[in-house]
Amino acid sequence: MPGMEVFGKEEKKEVMDVLETGALFRYGHDNIRKGMWKAREFEQEVARFTGAKYVHAVSSGSAAVSVMMAAAGIGHGDEVIVPPFTFVAPVESVFLAGAIPVFSGIDESLCLDPSEIVKKITPRTRAVLVVHMCGAAADIDGILKVCRQHNLVLLEDCGQAMGAFYMNKSVGLYGTAGSFSFDYFKIATCGEGGAIITDSEEIYRKIEQIADHGHTHEGNNRGMEEHHFMGFNYRINELSAAVGLAQMRKLPDVIEKNKKNKEYLKSRLGDLKNISFRKLPDADGDSATFLNFFMPSSEDAARAIEEFGMQKLDGITYWYKNMYHYINQWSHIKNISYPAKLSAHHFNRPQDYHNPDLGRTENLMSRMISVAIKCSWREEDLGQYSEKVSQVLKKIVS
Repeated sequence: MPGMEVFGKEEKKEVMDVLETGALFRYGHDNIRKGMWKAREFEQEVARFTGAKYVHAVSSGSAAVSVMMAAAGIGHGDEVIVPPFTFVAPVESVFLAGAIPVFSGIDESLCLDPSEIVKKITPRTRAVLVVHMCGAAADIDGILKVCRQHNLVLLEDCGQAMGAFYMNKSVGLYGTAGSFSFDYFKIATCGEGGAIITDSEEIYRKIEQIADHGHTHEGNNRGMEEHHFMGFNYRINELSAAVGLAQMRKLPDVIEKNKKNKEYLKSRLGDLKNISFRKLPDADGDSATFLNFFMPSSEDAARAIEEFGMQKLDGITYWYKNMYHYINQWSHIKNISYPAKLSAHHFNRPQDYHNPDLGRTENLMSRMISVAIKCSWREEDLGQYSEKVSQVLKKIVS
């Protein structure tokens, strides 16, 4: 993935700035900082890139989802519509908020299908948590229309979609707030980190307090401010933020290379019969981290994955069998397995997790293959890789 591919002297310089001062905590300690505030600078870079009015960095993308939901008022007994194809974190966050995840089907965009969302709405539905999967935006227009018609809160999990835009506006800015992940495998990484963006000052003020035990960050006497409500520790540290700061400055170049390499790979596969590519509601806004395509059948997809493995081609994923990204493998979610007690309403949910109605999701997921795009590919490497991928597919679909 691109973030780790471009790690170098810039990240080391920003980290050394922090180590030389010893100010690893993001707040206070002005006397030793030498004017360096890496978390603030990181947030400013995210704001500059996305165009968001407000940004708050936190300890992980998972933390970002939880903080975002709390700031939006999602809690006990609320139903939140979520996709069955996502990293499991947003689903976990709904549970931990005391709310109930309700799974709804996806379409060829690999994200929530607006026509399926409508079928899942009940009087207890409070929000739609859309996840922009594999680096590109969902059908924002269609999802927003449903949310407005039914007075639902729209929240955006953009964990895999830093750098993605929809109609020249960053993902994460269409709903009440948007969360991002900067873990080790993302297009820009902190090693571990997250961020929340919003254009609402009211939501932002809640976010920064929720993420830091309710601190208001007013004045310069930490611990003596008035507390308006409870929070928890979701803070990012200065070392992680320093890495993210350097990475965000590299992001435009990474996306440019991603797009070039993806377009080349796609062109090499474009003449293959019977495969179709992922639907992109805004192709220009794609961050180009993955090339996703559908095989004619699930059997063909399974054969291709087996052959890719034999050819030792890396970066190719069959999400249908992935333990952390598709509902079929989530036995712990289906059985609501958790060490602590959960609320009774979690067991009286409106949906059978073992047999949810997900529209075309099963068919799409069983046929879909993803190829991770590398920004570091040399022209020769990309040509050889593309040829090998093409040859495998030709054996199956020709």
